[in-house]
This record gives sequence, structure tokens and C-alpha cells, in this order.
Amino acid sequence: MSISKKYQPTGRVPNVMINPKLIALLPDLASFILVVNEGSFTAAAKQLGVTPSALSKLITRLEKALSVKLFERTTRTLIITQAGQLVYDQSVVMINAAQQAVELSTSDHTEPAGSITVAAPEAFLNSVLQPFVVPFLNQYPEIQLKLRAADGDIDILRQGIDIAFRLTDKPDESLVLKELGKTNLVLCASPDYLDAKGTPHHPTELSEHDCLYLAETDKDHIWDFLKDDEFYTVPVSGRYAVNHSQMRLKGVKEGLGVGIFHDFVIQDALAEGSVVQVLEDWTIKSNYHGAIAMQFAQTKYMPARLRVFIDYAMEHLGDKLAGEIN
Repeated sequence: MSISKKYQPTGRVPNVMINPKLIALLPDLASFILVVNEGSFTAAAKQLGVTPSALSKLITRLEKALSVKLFERTTRTLIITQAGQLVYDQSVVMINAAQQAVELSTSDHTEPAGSITVAAPEAFLNSVLQPFVVPFLNQYPEIQLKLRAADGDIDILRQGIDIAFRLTDKPDESLVLKELGKTNLVLCASPDYLDAKGTPHHPTELSEHDCLYLAETDKDHIWDFLKDDEFYTVPVSGRYAVNHSQMRLKGVKEGLGVGIFHDFVIQDALAEGSVVQVLEDWTIKSNYHGAIAMQFAQTKYMPARLRVFIDYAMEHLGDKLAGEIN
């Protein structure tokens, strides 16, 4: 039976034969992608509903079929090889396209459904996204939402992430950008701490204060301040460091010292008076300030579940952030 011109595939390349071997390998390639994304056989096997040993045998079978070694395996680690990375990079494009084709066929006829994986910095996740989750899931009962706290660099394709929120003045130019607003950093301390230790009036005075910082890298105890043409880099120290915004805020409220927070984290504490802003005239420079950016991969056919999430976030999170920050 021939295909009528009305339904002739527009993207077909003439005289290209589909290799039957490829069709047979598609399920194994999809499983391989899942292992890479999940980081272990155990986690991927749980997603697939099989045992880790069965999945390991499947990957071994795929390696033999492709005549390449995909992973370096030890009892504790699983490291993708250079050849494995090349196979992954090519396969993930093919699998994503196949998934989009399936979703496109049902998107106009069904309620938005399926899984969405969203990554965001911990502070944004707790203060902004968490209150957003229940209303969104109530409105779209067929959607499953997976949230990941991710404060470092994110490779959304490799890590299997659909949408990433970033707090940055340098968004990833290879991705679509939706800006929800701007965020600034606020330096604050409790009234009791300031009564006991005094209020700093210049960034250099912070060296005489107890400061709470992130403790993620060796540079986290170095704070940068800018005002007009003045720029100061101040090494700080303190008895408490933690890479969790709410724990750090609790420490500041209880008088352990001075801390830096995003405006959307500290607004309520400032309003209730449990903390006081200091050095208001100075801008705090950091890798985590600037635009509040929602980013995702460019695609010709956006799955309905992603489209409704993006629209919902633009409407509800944009309004929330504008109200809090202003």
C-alpha cells in the first residue's frame, strides 16, 4: 500500500534504509540512556521494573552488539567511557525525538500527563517552588513532578532534566530562556546580634564579625561588595557554615552572626523583624544573583505537560516574585 501525497512524510530522506539491527537495539539504547541519567544500575532498574543484574546483562548485550565498551565498572563506581559518551550523545537525540513523536500523537486528545523533572537551586526550591507544587499538581492530576536541588552547573540533556531554574546573570545561551524576574542578595543579622557586636557600616568591618557562609567551595568565605566605583573583596570567618539556606537563616535569627540571603528567602524575616538588613547601600556580587531564569531545550514539538508547567510558572511564580521582591 502506497502513502498518498496528502500524508507523505515531509521529513523523510530519500533512499535511506532503516537498519533492522537498529530497530532491535532501540529498547536497549533507551535502557542505556536511563542508566547514564540515573547514575547507577540500581536506580535505573527500579525505574524499569527489572533487577539490577538483568539490566547489567542487557547493557553487556548492547556492548557486544555495538562492539564497544560503554562503562568502566567496579563494585562501587560506574563510569561512562569515551565511546559510551559518543553513543549516549547520538542515542539521546533519537530517543527524545521518538518520545516527542509519541507525545505529539496524543497531545491534542488527552489531558497533559507524564513526568516532568525540574532542577533548581536549593534556596529557590524551598522558598519559591515548594508552595507552587500542590496547586499545580491539583490542577493537572495526570502529571508527575520530580524536583531536584541543584546549585551547581546543570546539563539538562545529559542529566535528564526537562526544566531548570537558574539564578544568574549568565544564562545558558544554548537553551530557551524565560525570565521570571531579578534577584538580589541581602546581608542581614538579628537585632540581638547587632546589639551585642555592633552594626557594620563598611564591608571591611565584616572581618571583625561572625559570618555564616555556604561551605561548598574554598571561595565561599570570600564576599564581594560593590558601590559605585568602589569594590571590596572581604575574607570572612565564623563558627557556622552550611549550604542550606533555611538552616543558615535559622542560625542568623538565633544570633550566630551575619549572613547573605536571596531577597525571596529573607523577605518574611525582614518583615517580621527577626532579622535586620545591613550595608544596604552595597551590592553583593555572587554567582547566584541576577536573572531568575527558567530554561529548557529548544524543541519543535513541546509536550503538553511541559507547556502547561511553563505557562503556569510564568503566571504564578512571576507574579509571586514580582510582589515579594518589589
